[in-house]
Amino acid sequence: MIKISVLFMFFTFLGCSSYGDKPNESTAVNPPIIKLTDEELIDLVQKQTLSYFWDYAEPNSGMARERYHPDGIYPENDAHVVTTGGSGFGLMAIVSGMSRGYITKNQGTERLNKIANFLANADRFHGAWSHWIDGNTGKVKPFGTKDNGGDLVETSFLAAGFITVREYLKNGTAEEKAVSQKFDELWKGIDWQWYTNNQNKLFWHWSPNYDWQMNFALEGYNECLITYVMAAASPTHPITPAAYHEGWARSGAIVSAKTKYNLPLILKHNGAEEFGGPLFWAHYSYLGLDPNQLTDKYANYWDLNSNHTKINYLYAVANPKKFKGYGANYWGLTASYSRNSDESIGYDAHMPSNDKGVISPTAAISSIVYTPVESIALMRNLYENYKTETWGVAGFYDANSLQYKWTAQRYLAIDQGPEIVMLENYRSGLLWKLFMNAPEVKQGLINLGFHSGKYGF
Repeated sequence: MIKISVLFMFFTFLGCSSYGDKPNESTAVNPPIIKLTDEELIDLVQKQTLSYFWDYAEPNSGMARERYHPDGIYPENDAHVVTTGGSGFGLMAIVSGMSRGYITKNQGTERLNKIANFLANADRFHGAWSHWIDGNTGKVKPFGTKDNGGDLVETSFLAAGFITVREYLKNGTAEEKAVSQKFDELWKGIDWQWYTNNQNKLFWHWSPNYDWQMNFALEGYNECLITYVMAAASPTHPITPAAYHEGWARSGAIVSAKTKYNLPLILKHNGAEEFGGPLFWAHYSYLGLDPNQLTDKYANYWDLNSNHTKINYLYAVANPKKFKGYGANYWGLTASYSRNSDESIGYDAHMPSNDKGVISPTAAISSIVYTPVESIALMRNLYENYKTETWGVAGFYDANSLQYKWTAQRYLAIDQGPEIVMLENYRSGLLWKLFMNAPEVKQGLINLGFHSGKYGF
């Protein structure tokens, strides 16, 4: 098990007197608090959070559980339900753990091989996997009645992990090269073209029973940019640039002229055009896709994500609803567990336009590449002042509310994964470098009209 031990020194000074004298007044003092440096704090959070994907992974498949509840109580007996997209984040997290020495390269390679073998035998739908999979059987677990087939967005998150693993292992030992090749084959088997449904856009779902009835076209802006990048990068089933420009960018209608707190939003955030959407929109697509110096004719992607994050932060500082604790060291609205009006635990896409008084630690932590000072302040506040309530076996719990004195002492893969990946990208840029230097990724981005000064195209 991945564990962190932080030693605190305790000094107690006892008054001394000779026999028969009245004892001195107690001179015991409170133990001094030894604060972690920023680097120690980041390392602590990154390592502890990796436990989600290592110690608490679904045992048969090695994949990331959709959720982990330390109390062992799960709805609908879904302790063995694994998540496709969250496992893609987990693949990157495992690479990070190997590179940091949290786990050995041999251990990591063995786990990655197990995952590759499971996915090769799991249900697929024109090469794509379903949103949820039964970790015991590899069979689809429907996300909804008609959502019982391929989920292209979740598959794109998974595929970004494939490429990252492939690039990390491709020049290693014979065993590492063999695992690298397995992930390459899984990547090449995804039929992105199928999911256009013969139109100039991508669609989220296809079902063998309900065909295209979900009818959810991927139009920006939200978390789905990476889906178009992966589809354009495919060496076997690529989409045409027209799908990106006409579908995702809506023939240019994706561009926004709005500002908030004097910061341009740059792109129209679907359903959240005043403040921007939940912060996972600045994370999921950019775990491998490096927004530094990345542009196309619609946006500068560093400015897009940096502004989005700062707007979310400034909203917490302004705190128009006067929720307790909101401010410079307690902020971050994104999708996570939430507190329902009846005080039960639910799930909600928190954002300034849907603020329920609940912050999600992943929102600020995964934004560290954009707002390092503000993100570290959140981590330090939670760890030093609210550790008992917010810190557990796999890092910070999923959601917290000082307003309601409430914490969801549970974890979600899609929240824990971005924390590890973005902490690593902040420290070394490793996952960005692996993904962006993959030849087909570069070519796919070029085909869509992207430019990157950092990677030379």
